Amino acid sequence: MATYIWNDMWTTGIPLMDSQHKQLFDALNALLDACSNNRASEQVDKTLNFLANYTVKHFGDEERLQIQYGYPDFASHKKLHDNFKKFVSELAAEIKAEGPTVPLIAKVNFGVGDWLIQHIYTEDKKIAEYIKSKAKLT
Repeated sequence: MATYIWNDMWTTGIPLMDSQHKQLFDALNALLDACSNNRASEQVDKTLNFLANYTVKHFGDEERLQIQYGYPDFASHKKLHDNFKKFVSELAAEIKAEGPTVPLIAKVNFGVGDWLIQHIYTEDKKIAEYIKSKAKLT
């Protein structure tokens, strides 16, 4: 299983976003660690519940920042968030129904982990640069 290691490449420079992203990395790593040590059933529900709840909080905080600073691509970014929340919810339902099978854990790894990495590196960094440029003007 992959391990998601936080480094400066993922840093946006917005403290709230960065601290929340780190917590998402930690939750994902806890799940992947449990899976690789045959403790998946103990950790799956806990982590998926955390991810479902925390993404709502994190995305809400991030969306409020976008609105506050008038981010021009807000609607598109919100749609990405909404699609991801739906994916996590569907994944949780699959795992609850089928248990933490190898294909479902791979789906967590690639569907959740890769999405977070890509989203932070491309979308969230654009938002952060925009916010930082606006914050300097005010």
